[in-house]
Amino acid sequence: MAKFLEFAGFSTWTLLGVLHDGSAHLAREGIIRSVMHCGRRTLPRVGPVVAIVATAGLLATPAPIHGQAVDRANGPVSPESLPRPSLRAFRAQGPITLDGLLDEPSWELADSTSGTLWLTQPEAGYPAPDRTVIRIVYDDEALYMGAVLYDPEPERAISAGLEQDFSPQASDIFGMAIDASLDKQSAYVFGANPAGAKWDAQSFNDGAAINSAWEGIYEVETSTFAEGWIMEMRIPLTTLRFPEGAGEQTWGLNFSRQVRRRNEYATWAAIPRQFRIFRMSEAGTLVGLPAFEPGRNLQIKPFFTGSNLEGQDYPDGAVQDYDVGLDAKWAVTPRLVLDLTALTDFSQVEVDEEQVNLTRFSLFFPEKRDFFLENDGIFTFADDATRTFRSGAGPRNFKLFHSRRIGLSDAREPLPIAGGARLSGRLGRYEVGLLEMQTLREGSSPAENFAVARVRRSLLTRSDVGFIVLNRQATSDVVGDSYSRAAGIDANLRFDRLQVNAYAALTDDPGAGGDRSIGSVQVGWRDPVFDFSVLGKHVGGAFRPEVGFVSRTAVNQWFASGGVHIQRPVPWLLELNPFIDVTEYYSSGGAFESREFKPGLAVVANDGGRLSVEYSRRDERLSETSSILGIALAAGDYSFGALSLSYASSGGRVLAGNVAFSTGDFFDGDRSSVSGTLTLRPNEHLLLEGSAERNRIELGGTAIDADLFRGRMQFGYNTRTFLSSFVQYNRVAGELLTNVRFNLIHAPLSDVFVVFSERRRTRAVGSEATVIDRGLTLKVTRLVQF
Repeated sequence: MAKFLEFAGFSTWTLLGVLHDGSAHLAREGIIRSVMHCGRRTLPRVGPVVAIVATAGLLATPAPIHGQAVDRANGPVSPESLPRPSLRAFRAQGPITLDGLLDEPSWELADSTSGTLWLTQPEAGYPAPDRTVIRIVYDDEALYMGAVLYDPEPERAISAGLEQDFSPQASDIFGMAIDASLDKQSAYVFGANPAGAKWDAQSFNDGAAINSAWEGIYEVETSTFAEGWIMEMRIPLTTLRFPEGAGEQTWGLNFSRQVRRRNEYATWAAIPRQFRIFRMSEAGTLVGLPAFEPGRNLQIKPFFTGSNLEGQDYPDGAVQDYDVGLDAKWAVTPRLVLDLTALTDFSQVEVDEEQVNLTRFSLFFPEKRDFFLENDGIFTFADDATRTFRSGAGPRNFKLFHSRRIGLSDAREPLPIAGGARLSGRLGRYEVGLLEMQTLREGSSPAENFAVARVRRSLLTRSDVGFIVLNRQATSDVVGDSYSRAAGIDANLRFDRLQVNAYAALTDDPGAGGDRSIGSVQVGWRDPVFDFSVLGKHVGGAFRPEVGFVSRTAVNQWFASGGVHIQRPVPWLLELNPFIDVTEYYSSGGAFESREFKPGLAVVANDGGRLSVEYSRRDERLSETSSILGIALAAGDYSFGALSLSYASSGGRVLAGNVAFSTGDFFDGDRSSVSGTLTLRPNEHLLLEGSAERNRIELGGTAIDADLFRGRMQFGYNTRTFLSSFVQYNRVAGELLTNVRFNLIHAPLSDVFVVFSERRRTRAVGSEATVIDRGLTLKVTRLVQF
C-alpha cells in the first residue's frame, strides 16, 4: 500500500499543500520525476539534452526561446482579417521513429509554421505568449506531425489522465483537425496531453455536432525538455478518408493548444472566440500531399466474451455464458465505410449514471456503445443544441433516431443483438447513412428488426437539407402487425453569425390515430457580444417515435432568449454573461399549460472557474391529476419560483469541484436541492471523485428525500493499462450499483476487459435476496488490418 500511495503521488505535505492551494503543482513533491513513462519521456538535464535542445531549435524560427511577448500596442486582431495559413507537407527522407524526440533529418528539412498561434481566450485576437512550432511529414503509409510546444514552466503543464479520451477541459492539450475531403464541414481531430494520453473525435456540420466517442488508430509519443515539451504523432493513412485522384491534394487543417493553468486556448488558423478547432470553414490548408493509394482499408475485429451471472434475476442459480463475435469495417470507397457486426456484445460499456426525475416527463440517457457512435452525426435528426446558442431545446428533448432503442429494453436492460450493418460517409455533396440491425427474443421482448436511412445534401458553405426514414418491426412472437415507422425532412442553414434549423416528421404504428406529427423552427444569432434565439415547436399527441426519443407530447412550445457577453470587465474576469430565457407551453388545442421566466448571470473567471445565478418563475396548469416521485398533484393552477446558485472551479486544479444549490416553492409545496462534486487528481495516474445530490420535496403535506451518491476511481498505470470503479446509490430506488473495470490495450483498438458489476437492493423485503444481479465478464478483442 505504501508503494501504491507513493506511486499515486500522495504524501502528507502534498495533501496539505493541495488543500491550501488547489492550483499547487505536485512537481514539488517529486511526482514529476526524470523517469521513462509509457508514452512520455522526461529528458535528462545533462548530456543528451544538448542534442535534444538543438533538434528542437531546428524546428523553431528565430524568437525568444521562452515564448514571445504579447503585442497589445495595436489592439486585438479580428480573426476574419487574417489570411488563412498554409503548411506544406514534406516527404520523409528515411524512417521516422516515433519517440517524441524529432531527431530524424526529415524533421529538419520539412517546412514549419511560424510559431504563432492566435488566442480565442482569454485575450481573443492576440498572439499566444508561448510559441508552438509544427511540421508535417508523410510517407506511403502514414502522416506524421511533430510539434515543439515552448513553455517557460514545463513542470507545471497539466495532464488530466493517461486514459484515451481523458477530460480535455481539465488538461493541457495539443490537437490537430484534418478535413481530408476539404468540404469545410467535417474533420478528424487528433490530440494528446503532455503525458502522451490521446484524445480524438469526429466533427460534423462545421462543429455543430461533435462525436468525442469516435476512436481512430494513431500513435503519439511525447517528451519534456527544459523549455517545454514535444509531441510526435503518427496517423496511418487508413485512419483517414480522402478522395482518390491524380495530382497534389489539399486538405483542411488547423491546430489548437490549451494551456490549462492560464486558461489559454489558441489556434493556428485564427477563429472567433465563440468557436473551437472544429470550425473547419475557417481552417487553414495542408498542401504538398500526393495522390495517396487508399489500399483495401479492411479491418476485422473478432472478440470473445465469457461471463458468470447470478442473483435474484437468476432464480435457478448462476448462469455461465460464452460467446464469440465479429466486428468488421471496410472502406467501400475512400469516403464511404461499411461496418458489420455479428453477435454484438457491449459488456465492457460503463453503466449509466443514475438520475432523479423531478419532472412529469421522460428522462433521456445518452448512447455509450461504440458501434453506434462512429459517424453518428450523419444520423442526427433532433432538436439542435449548438454549443454557442441557448436554443430552448436539444437532443435530450427530441431525437427521431436514438440508437439506445436498439438492444436495450425500456428498463435499460441489455437485449441480445444478432448482428447488423451500417453504411455511412459521403458521396460527392451528399452524406449517406444506412443502418440495419436485428435483435433476438429475450423474455417478453420479441425479436425485432431496425432499419434507418438518412441522406443529407450540403448547400452553400456550411448548410444542408436532408431526409430520414426509420422502421422498427417485430419479427417473431407477436399477434398481428407490430411496427413503428417514421419519416422526416430537415434543413440547417448556417452563416457566420446566423443559424436557422427546421424539421418536420411523422410517425406511424398500428394504433395510430390523431396528430402524429412534429415540427420545429429555430433561429439563433451569435456574435462576440450578443446572442439571441427563438424557437417554435409543435408535438402531436399521437406522435410516438419508437426508434427515437421525445420528452413531451401534445404540446406547442415557444422559446425566446437574449444575452450579452461582456469581455474582461475587470482584469480577473474573463466574461460576464447576463441573459433572459422565456419558455411557454400550450396544449395542441391552444390551452395554456406552463410558462417559465428565467433571468440569470454567468461569471467566468480567468482561471476557468464559473459562477452562475438564476431565478426561475414558473406558472403551471395541470388539466388532470399528475404525480412526481409518486406524490399526487391535483389538477389546477400553480405559480412558484426558485433561486439557484452554482459554482464550478477550474478543472485543471489538483483539487477541483463544483457545487449547486437551489431553493423555492414547488407546485403546492417546497423544494430544496444541493449537489456537489469533489475531484482529486494528484497526478496523471490517479483520479478520485465523489459526488452527492440531495433533493428535499414537500408536496401536499408529504415529504420525500430523493438522493443520489456517486464515487469514482480511475487509475492508469500507463497509456495502455487502466483500472476504474464506479459506485452509485439511488435512495429513491433503494439500489446500490457497482461497476469495476480493468482494461488492457494490448494493440491498437484491441483490448482485454475484465468487468465486475452488481445491482443490490438496500431495502430487504423479508428473506428476499438483496443482490438483484451480479456479473463477472471477460472480453478479449483483437483488431486485424488488411
